[in-house]
Amino acid sequence: MRTGFLMAGLLLFAAPAQAADHPRSTYVTMVLQAFAARVECPNTDLAYQDLVQKAQQMQLPDGTTEKVRKAIAWMHTGGKMGEKQDDDLMAEVAVATQATDMDQRRLGMPGWCEAQKTNLAGLIRSKGG
Repeated sequence: MRTGFLMAGLLLFAAPAQAADHPRSTYVTMVLQAFAARVECPNTDLAYQDLVQKAQQMQLPDGTTEKVRKAIAWMHTGGKMGEKQDDDLMAEVAVATQATDMDQRRLGMPGWCEAQKTNLAGLIRSKGG
């Protein structure tokens, strides 16, 4: 059990430093936050194609958006939806989930939703817009 806590601690310390040098980690966080905004924020929607375009702009490999979507779905439904992906991607989703959860708690959901309108401009939009 101690090893599990140690590994989790190492992931938390290593991932943020790595994220600045790892475009996929940044992208995973953006996708997770876009899906969270769609679910948590009133009148918010996203277009899957916008996520794909962002991945292309970031020069990520083809299929990255779908892998990230499946990893997020798998992790957030306890394996009932999506598909487990490679360990690195699953760790990136876990770190993005923790960071997003902390931001939501710190800002409160109304404040977090408002911040996402700016942070995720081009990825999320008002429903019907």
